[in-house]
Parts: sequence; structure tokens; C-alpha cells
Amino acid sequence: MDYRFIGKTGLRVSPICMGTMSFGSWSDKKESFKILDKAYDRGINFYDTAELYPVPPRADYAGLTEEIFGEWIKTKSRDSLVVATKVAGAASGWFVPPTRHGFTAIDRHNIEKAVEGSLKRLGTDYIDLYQVHWPDEIVPIEESMEALSRLVESGKVRYLGTSNDTAYGLTKANTTAKYKELPRFQSIQNNFSLLNRRFLDELAKVCRKEDISLLPYSPIGGGVLSGKYNSEFVPKDSRFGEYLSSNNPRMKAMADRFVNKKTLDSTAKYVEIAKEAGISPVTLAVAWSIHFDFVASTIIGARTAEQLDASFKALDFKLTDEVLKKCDEVHSEILYPMG
Repeated sequence: MDYRFIGKTGLRVSPICMGTMSFGSWSDKKESFKILDKAYDRGINFYDTAELYPVPPRADYAGLTEEIFGEWIKTKSRDSLVVATKVAGAASGWFVPPTRHGFTAIDRHNIEKAVEGSLKRLGTDYIDLYQVHWPDEIVPIEESMEALSRLVESGKVRYLGTSNDTAYGLTKANTTAKYKELPRFQSIQNNFSLLNRRFLDELAKVCRKEDISLLPYSPIGGGVLSGKYNSEFVPKDSRFGEYLSSNNPRMKAMADRFVNKKTLDSTAKYVEIAKEAGISPVTLAVAWSIHFDFVASTIIGARTAEQLDASFKALDFKLTDEVLKKCDEVHSEILYPMG
């Protein structure tokens, strides 16, 4: 396994990170353990979770994923794992987080409550990478960074990261940390895939110039790049099949953002590129995400252990210049279909 460093940290992680957001909703505890064991046996040492999980977000089982993952951690040597989790920010663009009755924020009070809850559910006394789930546009960044720094000073957290942030937000946070002599964000976890390349604009430049690592999530576009939505009917047991059939207009809007004519047209072409290369479209999508120099580890997800095989094959597949060129040509025809 070619382990990589996250930012300017001592964290060496596998190029693939095992995401856990399905644990407790789409994946029961037994299947979750099978997924985790299979990842661990393949050499995956990096695992990402959040206090908000599982998805779709619901107040009655927020934190269940960390509990399931915490039980599994006890079956392994803690030093062999790099564990990442997140504090839920304020309302995002498509839902209000149920954590702390929907009144969470990235302030000292909520950060301290969040980390104590995560440590308890995970059954560990430290978190390797603690991330802000999405930016807080109300609380001053100085207060947020100072509160997060206390976690590092106390030994409860080793390093800090952010997610769903902008080039401005990331730069503002780390500039604040620099002048206040506080720990900075070493990573950013954003949506990045063949269907969503927006990170390649200013954020990629910030990461390269400042030695910050991207931890891409949704490398297969929420499952779209597998090609399963390119059929006559949307699979009922799929993520966006459930979102489209829900009564929640925000969830339907999220599904429409991922599953639309542009994304499906692009996916059809990526499926053909994968077929010509002799791999599955999932392998192509994950391999494409992994190959960027600013990416430390790509976060994958699965409902079943069987679904991991195609993603793991990306660890052994080398993208050729020809394949990359063909992918770029598809992108140039339909710019930012998920933008």
C-alpha cells in the first residue's frame, strides 16, 4: 500500500478512506462490520465518520454510525487506525442538522459537546483528524479556530480539517490560525468527481501552495458514475431513488442535482471509456480521484461489503494519459453538470 501524508501532519493514510455514513441506516451492524473488516484486510487504515451520521439525517439516530464504528474499533489495534470524525455545523444549503435539536454551531460550546459525544460513542480517548462538517457563516472564525485549538492542546484531537468549504473560507481560517499561532486546517473534505470538478479551480491552487490535502467524497457521484441510474427506471433501493420518493423537497432537490440529463449523458460516456480500458466505471471514477497530487485519500462508501471490490481495484489500476484525455474530453463537452 502506498500510504500518503495528510497535509503537514504525521498522519500516513491509505489512498482510499472507508466512509461510514451508511452504517445504521442502509447498512445494519453486521454488514457494517463486514465492510470494515474487508477494508482493513485490504490495507485501508483511514476511516471517516461524523456525529451526524448515518444518512439521510434523522434526529432519532444521529450518532448511531459512531457507535457501530466504535464497537468495531475495539476489535483492532487503535494504533493501526487513523480515525476521522466531524462536528456538525449550522444549517447547510439543503437541510437543518438534527444534532443538538438543530441549534448546533461551530462555537466553543458546541465543539466541546460534540467532541465529548464522539469520543464516548467511538470508545477512544483521541481523534486523529477532527473536521468541521461545513462552515459556520455566523460565528467568527477566530472563535471557531480557538475552540478547536483547545482540543489539540488537550490531546483529544491530533489534527484539524474542514469540509464543504470554499477557497476563501479555507484561506481565511488558516490565515487566522497563523497569526494567532493556532493549529491550522490540514485537510479539506469536498465533493470531487468526474461529474464535479469545481475543486480544480482556486481550491486546488490553495491546497498545492499551502500543503493542504483534499479528502474527496462522492468520487462516484453518489453512485451515479456506477451507471445504475442510466436505466429506464431509477433503482428503488438506491440513495437517490429513496430521495426522489421522499416527501422532503430538499432531498428531492439533492437527487435532481446528482441525477439529471447532463450527469447521465456524461456517465454514459464514462461507462464506455471504462469498458474500453477493461475496468468498471466505479474503478475508473475512484482511480481518477486518487491520481491528483493534492489528494491524500479518497473517501468511498458502500451499503454492502461486495460493493467494495470495484473501488479497491482502483488501488492497482494506473490511469493512462489516453484514458485521462478521454475523460477530459467528456468534461469539456458538458461543463460542471453538478455545479
